[in-house]
Amino acid sequence: MNVLFDEDQLRRLIANLKTLTGLPANILDPEGRDINLFRGHPPFCRMINDLPEGHRRCVACDRCKIQRYTAEKGFQLYRCHVGICEAIMPLYDKKRPLAYLAVGCYLDDSPLEEQWARTRTLLDWWPDGADALKDAFFQFRQYSKEEIQAYTETLEALSAYIQLKGMILTTEQTDLQRLEAYLDQHYMEKLSLESISRDLHIGRTKLCSLAKELSGGRTLSYLIAQRRISAAKLLLLQSSMPVSAVAETVGISDYNYFSKVFRSVTGITPSAFRKHTGRSYELS
Repeated sequence: MNVLFDEDQLRRLIANLKTLTGLPANILDPEGRDINLFRGHPPFCRMINDLPEGHRRCVACDRCKIQRYTAEKGFQLYRCHVGICEAIMPLYDKKRPLAYLAVGCYLDDSPLEEQWARTRTLLDWWPDGADALKDAFFQFRQYSKEEIQAYTETLEALSAYIQLKGMILTTEQTDLQRLEAYLDQHYMEKLSLESISRDLHIGRTKLCSLAKELSGGRTLSYLIAQRRISAAKLLLLQSSMPVSAVAETVGISDYNYFSKVFRSVTGITPSAFRKHTGRSYELS
């Protein structure tokens, strides 16, 4: 299944919701991957995602929560891997979920100290100790059950509007689209011609031809590098992660090799990209 998102319309809708309610919403694809529509995450979440291990845990949490969706309809509320309140609801095409509408990054109206105590026990992996995140944690807004109920019911109604306006559509995938989607999902892993051929059930010769078509005459290795660098560019702009941590997150553990690949794809070094592009990105 190939899912197409009207990112401009969805981004405007989510930005308007944040302006009206103060609560961030987001869209996840059918695999639970963030399609990067929302940038204004609270300080606590930004700090967690700036660390490669934290980013890995957040990505795994997003995937896990769609696998564990059990509600008969509407939103299912839960706490994420560090105890922050979130909610998720599928957006269906007939009986298949095309995407997931996620609401998150808030605290309920139970005592703040109790919520912090819960979160603190989940941060034993944080390198500076959990208390280094306490101030950021207490910047989360609290919402009552009534407020969250009103908000999620409004979003449930908006889901019909999203479908009516064709903001999320599906088409059958070609082998070319299957390869592109596979790389989007697995670019951070160790990949080879053999492993991709096996997973997609596409012969090696045909796979090389598809890669050549997708990359404008280049190799599969270049196509993989291109996808990794695309993800790295977003991390360089959206986070304060060190360049070495960005490299590790996108599947390249060698910093020098990452810099070489980044320059071969973009024409500049990762540090120069962050310095010269970051300012215009913030203002966009």
